[in-house]
Amino acid sequence: MKEMKPAHIVIDARIRRSSTGRPIDRLVEYLQDLDHFNRYTILVQPHDDWKMHADNFTTVPCPFAQFSLNPADQIKFARQIYALKPDLVHFTMTQQPLLYFGNIVTMTHDLIMLSFVRRGTTPLPIYKVKMGLYRFLMWSAHRKSKKIIVPTKTVAKELAQYQPFTKHKTLAIYEASELPTTAKSEPIKGVDGDFILYVGTAFPHKNLPTLIEAFDLLHTTRPDLKLVLIGKNEKNREELKAWAKEHPSYKNIIFTGFVSDAELRWAYEHAKAYVFASLSEGFGLPPLEAMEYGLPVASSNASVMPEVLDEAAHYFDPKSPEDIAEKVAEVLDDTKLREKLTAAGYKQVKKYSWKKWAEENLAVYKQLLHQ
Repeated sequence: MKEMKPAHIVIDARIRRSSTGRPIDRLVEYLQDLDHFNRYTILVQPHDDWKMHADNFTTVPCPFAQFSLNPADQIKFARQIYALKPDLVHFTMTQQPLLYFGNIVTMTHDLIMLSFVRRGTTPLPIYKVKMGLYRFLMWSAHRKSKKIIVPTKTVAKELAQYQPFTKHKTLAIYEASELPTTAKSEPIKGVDGDFILYVGTAFPHKNLPTLIEAFDLLHTTRPDLKLVLIGKNEKNREELKAWAKEHPSYKNIIFTGFVSDAELRWAYEHAKAYVFASLSEGFGLPPLEAMEYGLPVASSNASVMPEVLDEAAHYFDPKSPEDIAEKVAEVLDDTKLREKLTAAGYKQVKKYSWKKWAEENLAVYKQLLHQ
């Protein structure tokens, strides 16, 4: 029998330090414990000092933007990958060089960019050109890929409806959650009393304006209840804050900005409920993280949430402020419901594992390397 030789696997991990990059960070960390046979090159952003703990893993700076339509970047990026002479490349975004035609696995986390990108001040013709190029890059990436990895069956179905040719090469591999921090908790300055919590970005698909409209309704009967929105300050959040100023509940809405790990833990430990009003997700980590702390979750019934959260959340229609307010009130008032959700949450998070996520990705690599 012919002896197998180690393969050279390249993983594009430039996204790993972003808000959506945790699955890639966890993938590479666990792969270092799972695969001591093959050789790995991990592409990282310049100045990312990520240290590998396995001798068969090394990082290489990749100086190209995560989302670039620049022809020069496209050519240089492809040239860098060809120079590495990989047996397999795992692209963790659909934005990848058009001119690379090797053995490819692509991770497509969601289709949010197709439906929730705001034009803003970009002239309409330029916006249409950019979106057309983005769609073309996605089509090209999926056409070239031997396998496409998505985080849920819901995303696999959405992708098959958008690009039918992907149906037979798309594989759903569940991501996971983990305690956001083990740091000793510290109170957030200016937050006290009873509050409901949201942690994350203020991007359009997160549906925070509707959540605030629902909070207006809750505020009429619960004048002391607060809504705490944790997330770093950026353009979308500043726009949301300016919009919220016109609402009667504004004085009870706390935009914390960025918080420390210790403050984040305190928020999870002291909130009365976690509210997730999102219209679309690839997996939806935040409510699972809330469940890790025993926090009851009221969630949107849209997109992947019922698949990922199952019976561990109290669901509402995310487009209806009235339904959101009603379901959150039920979570706040019904002790038995809260206890049921907490118990189901602890059970639900145990279904997911970052180690299993890495093992199933590795199984895809092995399949493609030894076909």
